[in-house]
Amino acid sequence: MKTITSITGTDLNQVGSKVAALETSGFSGVTTQENRFNPFLPLAVAATESKSLELRTSVAIAFARSPMASANLGWDLQAASGGRFVLGIGSQVKGHNVRRFSVPWSAPAPRMREYVQAVRAIWDCWQNGTKLDYQGEHYQFTLMTPNFAPEPLDCGLPKIQIAAVGPAMMKVAAEECDGAMLHGFCTRKYLDDVVVPKFDSALEKVGRSRDDFELSGGGFVATGADDEAVTKMYEWIRQRVGFYGSTPSYWPVFEVHDLMDLGHKLNEMSKNGQWDEMTREVPDDVVDLFAAVGRFDQIAEAIATRFGGVASVVGMPDETPPDLLQDIAAL
Repeated sequence: MKTITSITGTDLNQVGSKVAALETSGFSGVTTQENRFNPFLPLAVAATESKSLELRTSVAIAFARSPMASANLGWDLQAASGGRFVLGIGSQVKGHNVRRFSVPWSAPAPRMREYVQAVRAIWDCWQNGTKLDYQGEHYQFTLMTPNFAPEPLDCGLPKIQIAAVGPAMMKVAAEECDGAMLHGFCTRKYLDDVVVPKFDSALEKVGRSRDDFELSGGGFVATGADDEAVTKMYEWIRQRVGFYGSTPSYWPVFEVHDLMDLGHKLNEMSKNGQWDEMTREVPDDVVDLFAAVGRFDQIAEAIATRFGGVASVVGMPDETPPDLLQDIAAL
């Protein structure tokens, strides 16, 4: 199992020293998220200051950028890292697309399918000299002159993964991508009863197996050096469960546990701005459904139980001891 940690928010002047320390500790990779920060810039520094770390955007917002822009960024990071970059993209919700990024909204799954296909068509043009002629409903690319085509990569093309929450996006991931990033708002039962069967079915239809397809995430990890640190993370997860659980698009997870009454209650409280009260409505037994919990000396077994056989990538805090990273890598 791979272990990753986030470097989002790290001062760009400190990224080099931080990734060097993470690499020495034994992490498999680092991720960035597009929230207050650009997700690509830290990875550019990390690409030149590390030797083995996998570099992932987890996620960059797709529709806010042309596929050409994402293809170019991914190409440069793949070249700079010698083949260690994974382009992780997500659709985000309508409100953020329209009001935060000022881009038109349409059904996200069909558009994401075209987005991935377009990026691959651009990379094929650059790598193999194939004529660029991608014609989709949402994206069309037909012009590539030598002045704008980079030299072919000698390390293989980057991998592409997408954030997949609903069945439509899971289908796109299985058919078009190298892997899928699952939302933290998942329980083990939801993974086993819903997520894995959907991916297995979609992969089988296109002649693929899950052995060739990477799943990451699908839950939270509450851990730390002592009980106080674990409790702090546990309470943060409680808040996240309350926040996500108030949104109807996440209720399929509640449905498999007969927790729809909680979902409706959280939704009503969110409309009234009762954010602190919402968190207190989430009991411990519900938090436990969403997380592997335990100190550093306890967590490996909990991770194996919570994620084993489904996710092959798990996020860990950057202070995780090297020996624990080795234990998780062996799961």
